[in-house]
Amino acid sequence: MATHTVLVLTASLADKELALLEQLPPGTDLAVGTSAEAFERLAGDADVIFNWSASGALLREVFLMSPRARWVHSRSAGLDTQLFPELVRSPVPLTNGRGVFSQPLGEFALAAILFFAKDLRRMVRNQEAGRWEQFDITAIAGQTLGIVGYGDIGRAVATRARAMGMRILAIKRHGPPLYNVDPLVDQLYKPGDRLEMIRRAHYLVAAAPLTEETRGMIGEPEFAAMMPEAVVINIGRGPVIDESAMVRALTERRIRGAALDVFDQEPLPEGHPFYRLDNVLLSPHCADHTPGWTEQAMRFFLTQFERFARGEPLQNVVQKERGY
Repeated sequence: MATHTVLVLTASLADKELALLEQLPPGTDLAVGTSAEAFERLAGDADVIFNWSASGALLREVFLMSPRARWVHSRSAGLDTQLFPELVRSPVPLTNGRGVFSQPLGEFALAAILFFAKDLRRMVRNQEAGRWEQFDITAIAGQTLGIVGYGDIGRAVATRARAMGMRILAIKRHGPPLYNVDPLVDQLYKPGDRLEMIRRAHYLVAAAPLTEETRGMIGEPEFAAMMPEAVVINIGRGPVIDESAMVRALTERRIRGAALDVFDQEPLPEGHPFYRLDNVLLSPHCADHTPGWTEQAMRFFLTQFERFARGEPLQNVVQKERGY
């Protein structure tokens, strides 16, 4: 009899990282598939469900087939498509890939800040045109960075920006702590006080997960509060920012620009205004796609599985009711 039964949900059986599953302990029953039919034989005995790259709809279908499940893990850090009611209400713990992707996203945010501060688009445009044109650039030391969603990704951004001499403001969902003040942050705000923070920010990084509380959190009032030189950087979830309000602010030049890795609809539809705006830097949701990033995600699961098999506390346990 198998010690553990593991179901691995994937969008593609061709992913080379799936071969690492051979490192699961001998005697582990394993099913890997792209549809519910692939799990019919083992689902009744499954105690572990790992969503490698499948849809939330397939995860829900397989979860409902697996009455003995004792742990669900998601490769992704974002969980907005995977927190269906049955999983949220169940006692089954859910863990995610938080931390695996944070450092590259912190680097992308810093790159975006420097892209606008040094006007790199203008440099490239002049180089391509063979034009010698001197112009002023901005020093980011002493400028203010606001972070909406001060979790693992937010801290990765703050670490890099602080090293560059920036002042750091951040929104923490449940308010400033009364002890152990974060040395990276000059001031912490509650979500309800975000306009006060946004008014002070030369750069605003959205790194919040998508929940009912955060959906549209940065909308028309927030864009109206921004200074004209403000740059918005979204590395969290697209719908955290009201996309229509952002397009208006950018088109009307009420803010300096935006650097975006996530969007309301992905892939970004042909003809979308973002493609033609010269004050927007687009990344097609790949700011964390460093060499080996998927292998790191798989190895994190294997490490988690070792903890699970030994009965040790799991890392990255999600507060399912809160969505993160």
